[in-house]
Amino acid sequence: MHIRKPLLAAAATAALAAGALASFAGLGTAQAADAGATAAAGGVRIAYYDQWSVYGNAFYPKHLDTRGIAGKLDVINYSFGNIHPTNLTCFEANKAAGDDNNPNAGDGAGDSYADYQKSFSAADSVSGVADKWDQPIVGVFNQFKQLKAKYPHLKINISLGGWTYSKYFSDAAKTDASRKKLVSSCIDQYIKGNLPVEGGYGGQGVAAGIFDGIDIDWEYPGSSGGHLGNHYAPEDKQNFTLLLKEFREQLDAYGQANGGKKYLLTSALPAGQDKIKYIETDKIGAYLDYANIMTYDMHGAWDGDGPTYHQSPLYSGANDPTDPIAPGTQKYSIDNAIDSWIDGNPAYGITGGFPANKLTLGYEFYYRGWKGVPAGPNNGLAQSATGASGARPTSQQAGIANYKELGGLVDNPATTFWDDQAKASYFYKDGEFFTGLNQKSIQARVDYGKQRGLAGAMMYSLLGLDNNTTLLNQISDALGGTTVPPTTPPTTPPTTPPTTPPTTPPTTPPTGCGSTPAYVAGTVYTAGNEVAHNGRKYKAQWWTQNETPGTTGEWGVWKDLGAC
Repeated sequence: MHIRKPLLAAAATAALAAGALASFAGLGTAQAADAGATAAAGGVRIAYYDQWSVYGNAFYPKHLDTRGIAGKLDVINYSFGNIHPTNLTCFEANKAAGDDNNPNAGDGAGDSYADYQKSFSAADSVSGVADKWDQPIVGVFNQFKQLKAKYPHLKINISLGGWTYSKYFSDAAKTDASRKKLVSSCIDQYIKGNLPVEGGYGGQGVAAGIFDGIDIDWEYPGSSGGHLGNHYAPEDKQNFTLLLKEFREQLDAYGQANGGKKYLLTSALPAGQDKIKYIETDKIGAYLDYANIMTYDMHGAWDGDGPTYHQSPLYSGANDPTDPIAPGTQKYSIDNAIDSWIDGNPAYGITGGFPANKLTLGYEFYYRGWKGVPAGPNNGLAQSATGASGARPTSQQAGIANYKELGGLVDNPATTFWDDQAKASYFYKDGEFFTGLNQKSIQARVDYGKQRGLAGAMMYSLLGLDNNTTLLNQISDALGGTTVPPTTPPTTPPTTPPTTPPTTPPTTPPTGCGSTPAYVAGTVYTAGNEVAHNGRKYKAQWWTQNETPGTTGEWGVWKDLGAC
């Protein structure tokens, strides 16, 4: 479950008011499977950055740079975009989501202020330069643009849906016409970058080049197990496949028409057999680059009186006190989920057949907890409880806490315990029981993923990390691979290349290609500039100087447009 929090507290309210007043890895470690190579080493790293991070938590895109996060990731999914309740399209709005118990909580909600209207000071920006009032775009979108300039390998997707924003997926996926309408609107807004003018920001093409693909987080097709009030129908099973097919076709067509760019299509997908059964597991892999399996939230304090158990057990052992999942006899576990996706599960009507090398395992950066738990024989495991653990300042929700909120507990050997049957860690102190990750359970999960030939890791969400990014570092180290260092673009890149030629021209002046000028070493080029070199045309993807076209690779600054 990917939670879309309401915009809470005075910080969020003030931000909204201010908005109104203002008005693959090669992809670093592996390429997307359809891009020509598979994640053979199982090392792809995908993580979610939440829209609401910029408020009370003050967790800015800058911190993805200064804390070394961006260099350890291949893909960032920005969560979440919403679907309009009547138009059934992607849209922007400046309206807070409602209470989680409200069936209409996400209707018409969005945060265009965070997306492209919030100004960042020099101290808080990726580039170290303050936003100006006359920029066409500010906000997280503009910070992502700066982040990508420093980390050219990094891909950023817009994630659509999540727990609160999945209500209208079923309606939008219902017919061929509605699917085409939704997909084209999402590509127009996020890929072409055509943003509605709000608060003095936005316009045609102002967000072009920021997003490298789309992540679909429909929770959940065909299932009543999503947010209260979600629409769902039996035909969702087939329509989800058709929706992914439409996204794939339109993304490919747009990329082909614009320099041959490969746009990513990924999806966050369920780990429970009772939800996987509503998905055509043998068909959707043809359209996805990665399927990010949400291998967490299997148990939690929604069962307020317990029994306490792991939210992400690798295996369901004989000591698992939870009820079997009807109509079969299995319980929730990561192994049962991956078996279902790859090999199928006849007891639940699951076909299987999803390519293992496109599956990532989910890693949660938060903990599920109970209070009033007796120690019992195993330090609180499989015990009763009196309710959800108390709300913490950042997560602001009973029964859940981020890693950074549990110092002295999850990083303390005296309060850390290991369930060898589930291959999962848990934490217990003073009647509070928490379930989540530590280094030992991370290593066990990574080892399992490699044994099964899976693609790598999906992490939700970066907001849960402490300032030292402890869990991310442990996952990255366990997966192996290298950290990509930042480049150093100029603080204020010129808007146009110099018009004066080099002082000492080459003996044999370079030749252009029709109306396309020849590449000249030493010249500054910015995004969109086209040049000719050695009989081929190239387009700059971002600021560059003295990087010769044809030498920067598929994911480098120069996009090969073909022969002259």
